[in-house]
Amino acid sequence: MILQHLPNLISLGRILLVGPVIWALASERYGLTLLLFSVAGFSDALDGYLAKHFGWTSRLGSLLDPAADKLLLVGTFLTLGWLHALPWWLVLVVILRDLVILGGALAYRLLIGPFAGQPNLASKVNTFLQICLVIAVLIERGLGPLPAGVITALGFGVVLFALLSGGRYVLDWSRLARSAHRAVNRPPPR
Repeated sequence: MILQHLPNLISLGRILLVGPVIWALASERYGLTLLLFSVAGFSDALDGYLAKHFGWTSRLGSLLDPAADKLLLVGTFLTLGWLHALPWWLVLVVILRDLVILGGALAYRLLIGPFAGQPNLASKVNTFLQICLVIAVLIERGLGPLPAGVITALGFGVVLFALLSGGRYVLDWSRLARSAHRAVNRPPPR
C-alpha cells in the first residue's frame, strides 16, 4: 500500500524544504521564511499524526523525521547567527548539544551495540523552545517588534533546556553503558 509511505515522503519533502528556508532567511525575506518554516512545521505534525494514527511507521521514518527536524533547526540557527539575529554563543550551545548527542549515540553504537533512542521530555521542551525562538525572531524581523524580553527569555530557555536535555542523554547513555558492561563481565552462575 503506497499510503503507508506517505509520512516518509512528507519527511523527505521537509528535508528538501531546508534549502529554500535557508535561502529565504539568508536573503532576509523574513515573511517568506516564516511561511516556509510554518509549512515545514505543519508537515512535521502531519507526518507524525499519519504515522501514529494509521500505524504507518518504519525504520526509515524513524531516521528521516528527526533528521529533517535537525537539518531545519540547525540550518536556521546557523543562518540566524550569520545574520547576527541570534548571538553566536547561543548558536554554539545549540550546535554543541546536538554534536554531543550525536557523538554519544555513535560511540554507544560502535562500542556497545544498537539502542532505541527516544527523546526525553527535556529534549522535547528544548525543540519546542528552539522553534518558538526562531518564529519569534522571524516575526520581529519581518512583521514588527515583540514585547520586550520575549526573545531574550526564549534564548535563555533554549540554553537551559539544551544543557538539561544534553546532560540527560549523557547520563542515560552512561547508565546504559555501565549496565551493558556489567552484563558482559558478570561471572557465570555456579
